[in-house]
Amino acid sequence: MPNGDETAAVAAAQGAPIRPRRGGRVGRLDRPAIAGVLVREMTNFSSYWRSTTFSSTVEPTIYLLAFGFGFGSLVSQVAGYDYVDFVGTGTVATAVLFASVFPSMFGTFVKYSFQHTYDAILAAPVDTEEIVTAEALWISIRAGTYGCVPMLVAIGFGLEPRLGMLAVPLIAFVSGFGWASFGIMIAGLLKSIDNFNYVTSTVITPTFLTAGTFFPLSGLPEWAQVLGNFNPLHHTVELVRHAAFGWEPGSDLLHLGALVLFALVLWRLAIVALERKLIT
Repeated sequence: MPNGDETAAVAAAQGAPIRPRRGGRVGRLDRPAIAGVLVREMTNFSSYWRSTTFSSTVEPTIYLLAFGFGFGSLVSQVAGYDYVDFVGTGTVATAVLFASVFPSMFGTFVKYSFQHTYDAILAAPVDTEEIVTAEALWISIRAGTYGCVPMLVAIGFGLEPRLGMLAVPLIAFVSGFGWASFGIMIAGLLKSIDNFNYVTSTVITPTFLTAGTFFPLSGLPEWAQVLGNFNPLHHTVELVRHAAFGWEPGSDLLHLGALVLFALVLWRLAIVALERKLIT
């Protein structure tokens, strides 16, 4: 039988009225509280999963087909790979980005500004840290799933399946957690949903174009290559490519470490940003 905290967290996350828990401060990262928020997200997702899945998978697949077969007819190989395979593995990172940063930015803003969902959840023994953690976990799970679609399409067009590809969902999950946290942070910092256009133009688009998805960074000026090494999406691209074509343990540990650091730092920043928005 669930204890009182579990019942309260699930009830509040689903919008049911509850009595606030008596006693001390809610514990950080309380598992029943996170589970309650996740249950709410999964329940709501069942009503709109078709449209979300369509938009999160079709757009990266179009990029793959357009660049892979469009430029592929002009450029047969890039960096030693068939161009279709090169783009097919790189587009995984694009799918992860689209499936995590946009739902987290817009979804978080709508929930606290228009629907007041988080106000209802905070009435239960759930704090902002648990809300952010649950939201980022749920979005990154979806991103880890959707991110595999371009690779499956590439396999259908000739990319050789390898055992290392089984690590791609985990890579996509870690990357998705960081980008989901980034989106939550942006939603907590900006005052208007229209301001998201600035973030899309100045951060997301350059990040997407300089990740090494469609062309290797070695073709860019030296200063751009240096900046590319600080691009989390580039580390995602490199890990996915190595999973598909062969691991490089030394560099892959650095890529993975960069992704984990990105995810942890943005997670903490997202908590601070949303807490200021909800509590103060």
